[in-house]
Amino acid sequence: MTEVLILGSGPAGYTAAIYAARAGRSTKLIAGPRIGGQLITTMIVENYPGFIKPISGPALIDNIRQQAEKTGIESVFDTVKSVDFSGKRLVCIGESGTVYDGKTVIIATGATTKWLEIPGEFEYRGSGVSSCATCDGIFFKNKTIAVVGGGNTAVCNAIYLSNFAKSVTLIHRRDKLRAEKVMQDSLMKNPKINVIWNTTITDILGDGKKLTELLLLDVINKAQSAMAVDGLFVSIGHEPATEIFGSQLELDEDDYIVTEPGST
Repeated sequence: MTEVLILGSGPAGYTAAIYAARAGRSTKLIAGPRIGGQLITTMIVENYPGFIKPISGPALIDNIRQQAEKTGIESVFDTVKSVDFSGKRLVCIGESGTVYDGKTVIIATGATTKWLEIPGEFEYRGSGVSSCATCDGIFFKNKTIAVVGGGNTAVCNAIYLSNFAKSVTLIHRRDKLRAEKVMQDSLMKNPKINVIWNTTITDILGDGKKLTELLLLDVINKAQSAMAVDGLFVSIGHEPATEIFGSQLELDEDDYIVTEPGST
């Protein structure tokens, strides 16, 4: 039994651990198979307060981990496969078979980026292909950028990237966007942004070092075309790591945990 049991080892999980331990609570963090969350896949971080020089995502999360462990928390490399929150004991069972009891459980399992899962995407991730406009947008100053997606994230990213890019093309598989109307209006009024409708990306090509071209497919007439770009931002959403909580907690239509209105 521990007073505070934290599930997840990204920045949110470790930050929670630091505060819990400094409040004098016995704290255990279940890290999963590796620490870091989405930060571990970020090559360079330039927008985190307190770091004048850029730092890699893995180095930043390692600093956070060391700070947390200095407070006396216990980190366990295990993955929780099931939970039972029906009683006074909040029970989490790890893949190792270990049963973890917490008086309080903090869920910080985060979410993972949804990728297109097409040829070239993994090869050029970090070399032209990104999912984080605020992280990597500055590297594409005066470059030609494509954004794929049709929701709020895609539209927001396209507008944000237009501050740096020479031009931005939003590629969407349907003939209308899902984003909020006010965001759509801002997108359409932006002279740097062009929209390609009813189109998917079938292949990502490069010179072996960086992305150079996208192969496109018109889903209506099945016509194929090529588009030269310097960068591609995949903005088709995230998938929350909440599967194990579905029988215990209320999830919304996108599988995010529903929180109590007015609470934290």
